[in-house]
Amino acid sequence: MADDKTPEGQQPIPPQKRRILQQLFEKGSKESKLGNFDYANDMFKRCITEDPGNQIYAQNFLFNLQRKYNNNKKGSKLAMISGAGAKTLVKKAYMQKNWKQVIASGVDFLAYNPWDNSTLTSMAAACAALGHDETELVYYRAALEADMKDAETNRLAARALGRQGKFDDAIRCWHRVQQAVKGDEEAARAIGDLTIEKTIRHGGYEDAESSKEVRADKDDAPAAGIEITPERQLEKAIAKKPEDVSNYLQLADLHIHKERYEQAAEMLQKAFEVSGGDVNIRERIEDLQLRRHRDQLAIALKKAQSERTKEAVELYNGIRTELNRVELDVYRSRSERNPQHYGYMIELGLRMQRAGLYKEAIPTFQKAQQDPRRRGEVLLSLGECFQNIKQYKLAMNNYEGAVEAVPGADVDRKKLALYRAGVMAMDGLKDYSKAEKYLSELAGLDFGYKDVGDRLEKLEKLKEEAGDGPATL
Repeated sequence: MADDKTPEGQQPIPPQKRRILQQLFEKGSKESKLGNFDYANDMFKRCITEDPGNQIYAQNFLFNLQRKYNNNKKGSKLAMISGAGAKTLVKKAYMQKNWKQVIASGVDFLAYNPWDNSTLTSMAAACAALGHDETELVYYRAALEADMKDAETNRLAARALGRQGKFDDAIRCWHRVQQAVKGDEEAARAIGDLTIEKTIRHGGYEDAESSKEVRADKDDAPAAGIEITPERQLEKAIAKKPEDVSNYLQLADLHIHKERYEQAAEMLQKAFEVSGGDVNIRERIEDLQLRRHRDQLAIALKKAQSERTKEAVELYNGIRTELNRVELDVYRSRSERNPQHYGYMIELGLRMQRAGLYKEAIPTFQKAQQDPRRRGEVLLSLGECFQNIKQYKLAMNNYEGAVEAVPGADVDRKKLALYRAGVMAMDGLKDYSKAEKYLSELAGLDFGYKDVGDRLEKLEKLKEEAGDGPATL
């Protein structure tokens, strides 16, 4: 069972439901490619309402509808009439802060107009409240595509981007706010603050090869006398040959190198669509998603360590929980596609364990223990999972197995396995002889490890009280 403190929106999805959603997604992707947009929409809608934090589901849901309406930026002519009920439910749910209902009603209305600003921004706010940062930006990006100059949409997007450490994108949004609202104080203040934060994080333009590259990045357009950038060359190549997947991938790599993750994600998504759903590109999208979350976590950690405020610590904990949820989904998907890849299974089990999903983690680890290189690590995790569900004999069996299986060179894990075995024998099973055996071996390696010295002293008293006589080292 997941920790009760975990936000509702960040609770991991059970494996059976995840498999069903993935099947629906793959079916929807095939139907969308065939031009069966309404059928595909039914598949994608269920995916989103049951897993609103999945960025790939949200992107494909919107892309399918945009294709349906030939990218007219207006949707159906009767959208406001046909979708009136759904639109009302979105507003009502938003006022009540019923975030899951905002998303459920939002996808119903977007079926009539996937560019509706108020619905997209409401869904973005719902995702933010549920802790789904990446999907929040998917909806803000769609709202901006509908009207790039809208001041309020840029303001909302800029706040979200700044909160997530995406400084360049946030600054661009604030500049658009300034263009729309002359003298906007929040925009001016935010641009200054974000520029400082960006400079602190990146050390200015130390990675730029020349002053020309800096100017090209700042202006985001070729100026007179400046050689055309590799990015521009690839953009031209894509315009000439949009079916060539390699150009999208190269452009994505360039954006990643310069930490322009939003643009990289967009290029990878287009490559995925053009390729017809290439699984290797899908994994690159997942890798980028993980990288962005890990960067956000690093920023949040620095903030929490420097500010030491309740808000900063809560932000860090929230991002850490969300990262684990995203990693869990990624490794679950990869394990299902590669059932003999024990590395993916182990990573999946570790994320389940962190989320408190001990009963789900156990069969995953049991399969993964076939990997001889990481058998000791897996047995140790199995022991911890069994201990958390109060199956102490099974926990002990796995701890003892870990003591034998962890190689001597892995000193830290060997000591942890000995400690877990000793403590379980002492506190869980009251088997003082076994406790003495493992804790004594640990003391021989590191007498200062945790409370091993105190436990050995206590063991002597417990054995005397049990009538076994003084313990012998």
